[in-house]
Amino acid sequence: MSGIGAEAGARAARSRALAVLRVRGRALAVALLPAAAWVILLTGGSTGHLVGRGWDTARLVVGVLAVLVLLAAAGVALAVARARPAVVPTVPIPEESAPDLYRMVRDLADRLDVPAPSAIALTPDCDSWLEDRAHTAHGPPPRPAPDEIAGPGRRRVPVAPVLVIGSPFLWWMRVGELRAVLAPVIAGTGPSAHPDIAAARRFVRGLDAAAGVESVPGRRALTRAGCAAVGWVARLLLRGCREHATQMERGVAAAAAERAQAVDYGLRIVAQEQVGLAYAGWDRLLTRVALPAWRMGRWPARLDAGVVAALTELSRRDRLAEGFTSRLGERPACDLLEEPGAVDEAASLLAARLFHGGPAECGPDWAPVDWQAYPEEVVDRTWRADAARLHRVLDSLGVRPSLDPAAPDPGGPTLARVLDHLTEPATAGGALPHPGGPPHSGQDADADADDAVAVAVGEDEDEDGADTDPGTERSAALAAGLSAELAREEAGVPRTGATATGASAENALWDDGGLPLFPLQPPRTARELLTEHVKAMVCCAAVDTGGAVPALDWLDGPSLLLGGERAADLTPKVLSLIEEGDPGPLRDWLAASGIRPEKPVRLV
Repeated sequence: MSGIGAEAGARAARSRALAVLRVRGRALAVALLPAAAWVILLTGGSTGHLVGRGWDTARLVVGVLAVLVLLAAAGVALAVARARPAVVPTVPIPEESAPDLYRMVRDLADRLDVPAPSAIALTPDCDSWLEDRAHTAHGPPPRPAPDEIAGPGRRRVPVAPVLVIGSPFLWWMRVGELRAVLAPVIAGTGPSAHPDIAAARRFVRGLDAAAGVESVPGRRALTRAGCAAVGWVARLLLRGCREHATQMERGVAAAAAERAQAVDYGLRIVAQEQVGLAYAGWDRLLTRVALPAWRMGRWPARLDAGVVAALTELSRRDRLAEGFTSRLGERPACDLLEEPGAVDEAASLLAARLFHGGPAECGPDWAPVDWQAYPEEVVDRTWRADAARLHRVLDSLGVRPSLDPAAPDPGGPTLARVLDHLTEPATAGGALPHPGGPPHSGQDADADADDAVAVAVGEDEDEDGADTDPGTERSAALAAGLSAELAREEAGVPRTGATATGASAENALWDDGGLPLFPLQPPRTARELLTEHVKAMVCCAAVDTGGAVPALDWLDGPSLLLGGERAADLTPKVLSLIEEGDPGPLRDWLAASGIRPEKPVRLV
């Protein structure tokens, strides 16, 4: 039954591919219609039937129209043929660096009776797909095998697509699980090898790429007008074949799924559970562990190994399944690579570029970090940088230093200064100082500062529909100052990308100016920034005065260890201070933990 279902899906895909090609044929017929009319008029005149002043004028008008339409059609066809479809950046895996992986893929393709993928690449995401790169600017397509060269009466067999595998799958899954997950993907090379489906896909990808040519900046007015016309025609043709292309891809997917039913079907059910688990762990690792490092100018060089650690910790805490330890004893799929560490590092750097917009190469402000050094080089530095920024904003607000006579350095950066400012009564007249900050260049940062003040204070006023108490207003002003300070810092850091450091042919296909392509989180609000900075100040005081140490939690990111135990209840106490102006819970926690807020802390 699976073979019958696969054949039905393939027939449906071929039928839809022919429908897409018919759209192309109709467009060509419309472009040739004026020329055909011109030929008829010329033929009539030469035979003495269509003669006279009116027919001569008609021949001239139709001839000019035919030439213009043919030139426009040639321009659109050239733009579609030369357009470069979007290609997601990946880490290429040569066969010599992963012979076992290539062997497994080829064996699986033979078992499915489909062409093997032409190459393998990794993506720093939890997904796998086939990607046709014969239509891109990667140079000429690979030389076809002798049996693929078209002879008399034969059609050229399209080059097989590239198999793109999610890198977290290689590290988390076992070899058998990876094989089961890849079976439906590799089965898709069968329909892809059909000439009609391949031609339809090339046509749709070319239209999709040509539809965006008008958005390319830096062109003259005449060129922009031509590109706009090309884009309009491409979008018109896309609307005509969109439904057929969608149904074609559904047919290809259905045929591939049916064909793969006979390969490791029982194991695929278990493997799909691991796909969901890997996705959850990967998302959590990126947002809570990698993102703080990226913001510090450091990128973890072993993200995929971190996925294994995070999911192992999650399984240990939640007891996800029985026999978990025995599963980890099986051979991991990353053993199919000759140098897993080098591949993990390349995928980790690409993840930083895709999700955060980091540079393409290492530098003084963009360096790799190992997991062993993460607490000291990322967690501690992040806390101290945030604490330093918090005190700079307090200085700009005119907040006086802590004057506790018991403090060894009353003028130093202390946690008590922050607590006093957020809880002391309002100044005379209730006026809030403006977070202007130190002098800086550029007017954008000034606008950001003014907007931050309005937004931060406005958020608090809108919550209850009335003015807030002075303590909450102080929190809002401080949050606005932090937002403005961060805006100034980000405005002063030039964005560097692949094109600035010797881009490769693959990197040239995508614009680093639009990075990050897949941002992990929306911009932080002013209140979130204030919470993070006050927590950072508390953690600095805990490390310097309470004997705490920075640590890395695989599931929650940077954490504080007090007496060997994680301080997991710090955030509610900080929020009580910021949102309610109540320092009691935080002061009680500091006293119970032996942390002295009046003592100065070390800043960066």
